[in-house]
This record gives sequence, C-alpha cells and structure tokens, in this order.
Amino acid sequence: MADEKQKKPKPAQEKAPKQKGEKPAEKKSKPTAPREHVPVRLAARYKADVIPAMMKRFSYHNVMQVPRLDKIAINIGVGQATQDPKLVEAAAKDLELIVGQKTVITRAKKSISNFKLREKMPIGCRVTLRRAQMYEFLDRFISITIPRIRDFRGLSDKSFDGRGNYTIGLKEHTVFPEIDVDKVVRIFGMDITIVTTARTDQEAYELLKAFGMPFVKRQEVLEAAQA
Repeated sequence: MADEKQKKPKPAQEKAPKQKGEKPAEKKSKPTAPREHVPVRLAARYKADVIPAMMKRFSYHNVMQVPRLDKIAINIGVGQATQDPKLVEAAAKDLELIVGQKTVITRAKKSISNFKLREKMPIGCRVTLRRAQMYEFLDRFISITIPRIRDFRGLSDKSFDGRGNYTIGLKEHTVFPEIDVDKVVRIFGMDITIVTTARTDQEAYELLKAFGMPFVKRQEVLEAAQA
C-alpha cells in the first residue's frame, strides 16, 4: 500500500497582543428605524393656544410665569372593604384599566373600632399621573368621559382649594369607556384632583377653561382672589 500522505496541520495564526486600554471589538448591530414621536394633543394645544391666551389675559412678562398642569391625583375609597377585602382589588383593577398605570393600595393609618377598621387594613387605591399620561387622561376625560355623565349640567367653579388646585367628584366610575359594565363587581366613586402651578384660583380657572373644561356660568365669586 502506498503510504498515505499525512496532511500537515496549518499553523495557527498568532493573535496580536492587546494593548493596554484597547476596547474589545463591538459587534455591529443592525440599524433600527427611529421611533416617531407623536405629541399628546392637549400638550401641543397648551404650547400653541393656552400659553398665548394666558399671557394676554394676565399680562405675563415671561413664558415661565404661565401656570401649567403639575399632576393629576385619582383616589378611590372603598368603605365596604372592612367586610369584603376583595373589593379593594376590584377597584384597583378597574382604576388601572382607566388610567393605564399601576395603582397603589391605600391602608388605614389607625384602628377605629366603631367602623370595624384595623390599622394597615386596605381601604382604597390611588394613582398619580404626570407628563404625557396626565395630558392624555385629561384629554379623554374632557372629550369622552364628561359627556357620558348622566344629567350633566357643567362643572362647578367652587371646587378650587384656594391654591390653584381643582377637585372633581364622580359617583360612578362606569362613566369611563374603558370599564365594561357587565364585568363590574361594584360601582365605586372617585375623586380626581388636578394640581396646577397657579397661585390663585382665578388663574387655575382660566387655565382649565382654556383646556376645554365645561364649567357652569361663572359667578363673580373669585374676584377677591385677584385682589
């Protein structure tokens, strides 16, 4: 038999020694298309229409003086949670459907025997909205939710707290279109507090009115706030 020629192994290529401070070669990633930034309608309206109107109304000298929305706090109190703790979970689930954000369970700070309330017992839920989620919720609330309220005749202009914040009380959370009435365990009420940077109630009133809040015919009860 003829001697088989043994294949000589190819000599391994010697890697050049890495110099100090040299970064390892990064893998090239496929370029991704940039995400299209879609501005919130109410936020764009604030910059385009509300700011010029407020500067003209109150004669501001600087744009930074114009009041703006700071946050929206929503709170649901479940008084019957002392008898059925599962009602708090149902309220928190419905609130998450409405706002699209994780809620926080509120607990009792002290025990009250007359109400069968123990310390740290869950009695409600709350959530705070800021930035884009705040404007998006307020837009849906003004344009969709408020027209669904039964026998609605306008929002009261007396619910300001004297520091530019406004609170709305709803008796039924089913007015939000995100809630399926057939799947509702119990109807809950809620308090919606709109916090602004306004110093007076009159400034806050004009700010919310410029956003489209349907207030009733304004009575001259806030004139003293301007003085």
